[in-house]
Amino acid sequence: MGERLFNELKDFAPDLLSAAIILAIGILITKIIINIMTKALKRSRMDPTAHTFLISLVKPLLYILVGIITLSKLNVPMTSIIATLSAAGLAIGLALQDSLSNVAGGFIIMFNHPFKCGDFVEISGQSGTVNAITILYTRLLTSDNKAVLIPNGTVAAATIVNYTQEDCRRLDMYFSISYNADYKKAVEIIQQLLKDEPTALSEPEPPQVVMCEQTAGVIKILARVWVKSQDYSPLNYKLLMLVKDRFDTEGISVPVTSLPAVTPAKPS
Repeated sequence: MGERLFNELKDFAPDLLSAAIILAIGILITKIIINIMTKALKRSRMDPTAHTFLISLVKPLLYILVGIITLSKLNVPMTSIIATLSAAGLAIGLALQDSLSNVAGGFIIMFNHPFKCGDFVEISGQSGTVNAITILYTRLLTSDNKAVLIPNGTVAAATIVNYTQEDCRRLDMYFSISYNADYKKAVEIIQQLLKDEPTALSEPEPPQVVMCEQTAGVIKILARVWVKSQDYSPLNYKLLMLVKDRFDTEGISVPVTSLPAVTPAKPS
């Protein structure tokens, strides 16, 4: 009995060794292919957003192929391999329905292109810069560098606000002053600041500064200016400081109980 088992192991050893070598070489070749693919994608004109998604899709397929070749070298019938993979695929598919919807969502994102890597977006209440799109998740980096992973299925079904897709954005800012303040002078101050501001654009329309509302104890002044998307937040913060300094210098009073209401800026 022992001798028979030894002989069977001896006869099986060459196939086992060959399978081990094939597995090792297959894993090495897969890593080389992924490395070459990564470099080729970086040099290609393809949208960088698709790079991570394609790699995360191709990599497991290559490993599955290596596994099939290895099993066939061990004389496992191909029909058995296919049947096993089919059964496993069905079981995994039933167990991971949400994951499959995320894979489908990833393809929808790739085809629709609602955003690309580097865009600042808001998805399902989460905002941040798109860092990567994998086969299952879209990865955002928040302004304070926290990673947020949103399932692709959720992304595909969500309302997406892309703040940086267009080259230009309109910045709307509201400033509150007292009724006893010279509102014409306040308007002139803001107009002059915008006129001197190099990032303020004259197209598609020149900057506008108007009185937009009168409420109890407050006059509200609206300033509208078009800027490059990357200048949106910097100009928002800059104008807040410049207007405050000039109002103080020129004696434009601001009600203490009514702080200036400013449209929140989305980082770009």
